Formats: sequence, structure tokens, C-alpha cells
Amino acid sequence: MNPNPKIRFPGDDRELEAVDVAIVMESTYPFLRGGVSAVVHDIITHNPEFTYGIIHIAWDSQRPREDLYGVPDNVAWIDVVYLSLEENHDAFSAAVHDRTGWGKRSDEEVTRRFVSALRSGIEGDPDSLWRLWEESVNPVTRTWRLWPVIRTRAMMEAAIEAMPNHDDTTVGDLFWTVRDFFSLAYALTDRVHPPAKVYHAHTTGYASLVAAVAARQHDGAFLLTEHNLYVRDTVNTLLGRTMSLPVTRESHLELPTNTPDYLWTRWWIEMGAILYPSTDHITYLYPTAIEEAAALGGDPTKSEVLPNGMRWEDFAEGRAIREEALAEIAAGVRKQWRFACIARVVPIKGIHELLSSISTLVRGGHEDIIIDVLGPTNHLPEYYEECLDYARELGIEDYVNFEGTVNVRELLHTYDGLVLASFNEGQPIVVLESMACGLPIVGTNVGGMDELVCLPLPGPDGEVVGPCGVLVSPGDTEALARGIASVVESGELYKTWHLNALARLRGTFLMPTVMARYNAIYRRLGAGSPEVVRNRTADLGRGSEDIVSSTSVAELRRDYPKRRWLRGRKQDRGRRMRAGAQRSAAIRNCVEKVTGGVRDAGGATARAAGRAVLRVLGR
Repeated sequence: MNPNPKIRFPGDDRELEAVDVAIVMESTYPFLRGGVSAVVHDIITHNPEFTYGIIHIAWDSQRPREDLYGVPDNVAWIDVVYLSLEENHDAFSAAVHDRTGWGKRSDEEVTRRFVSALRSGIEGDPDSLWRLWEESVNPVTRTWRLWPVIRTRAMMEAAIEAMPNHDDTTVGDLFWTVRDFFSLAYALTDRVHPPAKVYHAHTTGYASLVAAVAARQHDGAFLLTEHNLYVRDTVNTLLGRTMSLPVTRESHLELPTNTPDYLWTRWWIEMGAILYPSTDHITYLYPTAIEEAAALGGDPTKSEVLPNGMRWEDFAEGRAIREEALAEIAAGVRKQWRFACIARVVPIKGIHELLSSISTLVRGGHEDIIIDVLGPTNHLPEYYEECLDYARELGIEDYVNFEGTVNVRELLHTYDGLVLASFNEGQPIVVLESMACGLPIVGTNVGGMDELVCLPLPGPDGEVVGPCGVLVSPGDTEALARGIASVVESGELYKTWHLNALARLRGTFLMPTVMARYNAIYRRLGAGSPEVVRNRTADLGRGSEDIVSSTSVAELRRDYPKRRWLRGRKQDRGRRMRAGAQRSAAIRNCVEKVTGGVRDAGGATARAAGRAVLRVLGR
């Protein structure tokens, strides 16, 4: 544990040391617990030869700041970035008033170039957009500033023209939304990020934008890990849709019913379309995610499946206890069955549907089954109360317990199986933990569940391993009830699923295998010392079979054409960086003077800039 990592909050100008890998997170590690945070902690602790930094994106200074994980010694720093306009309004206001370097550029010319670059990026070619960023946004290289374009009539006319139907919104409302987009982009792209060789983003949204920008600033690589399809989940949440429903590049034209939803849906979808081509490599937790991401602009040729990992030894005691229970189950003398549903009590986890399935079981004569819901009940209190009322209405209070937040690993071995009724999952850690104890799985066929539970997988000795449970369609309460019943009705089937769960985990999902692949990808992208000889590296393919013998990292890099800075512009990079640094210093001095003047004048804000635009437009 590193008791004193450098934590740099906004406003702190200290330089941070270069690291091998900068992990870019949105509001999670190390200040919030969860599945993604746990995976990131595993990556760091299982690859101790690399140095790490954490770029933590939070909304504002009121968000949690306590390190909940005890960051390891190889984490050199944590750099915090705030998104909210309230945290950035002075600097953003100065930026939108700073026409330094515009020279003879007209408002119309700048707007046309910005819109053209944006359209090219959306269509899958972000190079012109990155060139514009380099010239007008990047503090290291810029010669002028793009941000004043938001105050121009030409920009607002372009925004209005981009609207398919704006009868339900005013020009003022449109301006404030565009202002929000610009302020978010400013917070993430108009700063010098800490140096690293690899920037590893764990979502496609703001974290990917930071990783893409930082990689270009420091000639690094941009690695993206999608634990779930961030764009799909964000859009479905925004529009109140079932989380398992697909989202495509055209969804902003088809799904929203009002202008604000249209604008934000388009923001998320098109941000992903711009950033996917800027990645150097992408990992997904399960195979179908690669196909789903392709509908949003993802690139299958850069993608591979790299699942979560589990430590086999952590569950040795639980497996020993389950072996004793297995003998009783196989002999057919089990009298009471206990299942765990490890999930937050929120609609996406299908708790209401689980209760319906329990009612079906009880009405069908299975009064020997109890299901405990293990997970927080305070995330959506009204939904929790609805579930309690529904259980009473169904008369199943004696067959379901809401236990709240518990230490799952201490209790798993006391259960006979795991039940998940979710409408959306990535690759749930709780399923891997349950498999490590040999528990059969009854769940819904969403996300990566099929690969975990049903698809044939290689076992530890190379044999093909069958399913360790059964999956049903999300929302099909009758089928879920039949799945649970199948676990308790055949001791022979239970034993088969028990053994398959252990074999599937050992063959594909053990921590050393997964972490060896992360290590190899990091090295292939430039992390670590080129003199170090590695005996394992991952081809940029799609499976554990891609781990192959190799010689040196330097030799491996020769056949991996990594994107450097901006395509076709390597030769003059050093000259541009030096000249850009000098120009940047002059511009920063200018901005400081402007910012000071604004503060002395009583704090002009972007809202004032907005009023000026509306006056120009005659609104």
C-alpha cells in the first residue's frame, strides 16, 4: 500500500512524474467501490513491475475523496479532473473571450472548419479534428484558441441548422446546451495531462476522450477496455429504455422524443464514433460485445476478448465446504435449498421479476427454496419499497430475504446456487466468484453471461467443458422459475454443473492468465523497459491462445505499427513541441492576465457570453 501517493486536484500546477500506464477512470477507482474498481485494483497489484498513475474524472469537488482501496506502492499519483462548469467557469469564461491568434480568421471561417472537422470525425476519420485540436486547443502546441467560436452568430446558426426539428426548444435553450457541450470538452481537452507511455481508459465516454488527448500530448498509446457498452447504457438510461435494448449510430435519429434528449443522445453516440478510431487497441469482456460495439463505430480489427480474472486460492475453503454439501445433494437428501441473488435492488437487476419467479416456484410446490437478495437497498429506496410490497402481495415473504450489503465472499459457500434476473450485465464478478465455489448459475442471457455459463470453453487440461447452469431471456419469469427448479430436481445435473463451474473457471478465467495478457498488451503498446526480455506476450487477437512465446519487447514492437502523434507527421514532432511550448507559455501569460481582469470586474461568466450571442441573433 502506498500511504502517500501524490494527489493533484484542479488548481495544483505541480508536475507529475512519467509512468508506464495511466489508468483513466470516471468517478470510480480509488474513491468508489464496484466491479470496475476491483478489476483496476487487480491489474495494478498483479503487474507490480509497471508504474501507474490514476486520472480520476469526477463531477465536482463534492465527490468522494477517500482512498477506499489503499493504492499500491507502484501508483505514483492520482490526478483529479472536474467536469462541472461551476468548477471551471472562470477559466472557461476566459477561454471563450480569448481571441488571441485569430488574426484575420473570420467567425464564419472558424465555424466552417470546426463543423467540417466534426463531421469527418463522426464519419470515422478524426484526423482533421485532431489537427484542429492541436492548433487551437492543446496547451502544448496551440497558436490560437477555438473556444470563442461559441460566442459567434455563425456557430449558433450551424447549431440550429444541425437540428432536425427544434419547434420544442428556443434558441436560448439551444445555446445553453451547446455551451454545456463546449464546457465539458474544455474541461477534458484544454489541459496538459500527466505523462505516460500507455493511457488505459475504462469507458468509451469522457475517460476515452482524456486518454486520446493525453496519448497525443505525450506520444503514448491509447488502450480502451469496455467493461460494458458505455454508449448503449448511457443512452438507454437517458431515454428510460430497457438496458438490454441495442443502440446504433442512427439511434439519435430514431429514439428521442424531444430536443434535449436528441441533443444528448447524439452527443454520446457521436463522441464514441469519434473516439473509437483513435484507439490503438480495445479489449472486451465477451465476444458479442465486439459485434455490438461495431454498430456504434467500434473497430473489430483492433479488438480482442479479455475476460475478468479470479484468484483460485481465495475460494479454497468455500470449495471444501461445498464438496461436503455436494455429497448430500447427489444422494438426494437435501431438504432446504438456498440461493443467492447478488445484486443491487434496482430495476436493471430484475428484482421485481425475480419475485414473480419465486411466486411461480411456490405455487408449483417448491416450498423448499429460499432466495436471499444480497446487495444495497438504498440506491433506489422507492423501488426497494415496491419490491417489499410486491413480495407481501404475492405472499412469498417467507421465501425471500433482503439482506442488504454483505461480505459476499464470506457467505457464498453457504448457498446452493446463484440466481441473477438482470436486464443488463457485462461479465459479473459475482458469477466468477460463485463458479469458484462450484455453484450452479441460473441467470438471464445478457452481456457476457453466455460465455461464462453456457458456451463450450476449454478446460484446464484442454478438454471442452459444457455449461455450469442455465440462462433464460430477461423478463421471462416462468423460464427463470423453471431454471431454478432444474437445479434442485436432479442431483446428477447439479453435480455436473458444479464440476463444470470449477473447470470453466480454471480453464479460462484464472487471474494469472488474464493478468499475463494485460501485461503483454501493455508491453506491446510501449510500457515497461524495452531491454526486458519477456517469455509471454499477447498477439493483438481475441483469445488466450494468442499468448505466445517471444524474444524481446523491442523486437515485438517492430511488427506493431503504433499510431504516433498525428498520422504522417512524425518527422517534425520535436520541432513543433519546442515551438508549441514557447507559444503556449505566452498564451498562458495572456490568459492569466485576462482571468485576473475578469475576476477584478466581478466574475464575468459564460452566461454573459450567451446573452451576448442572443443579442446578436436578435432573440
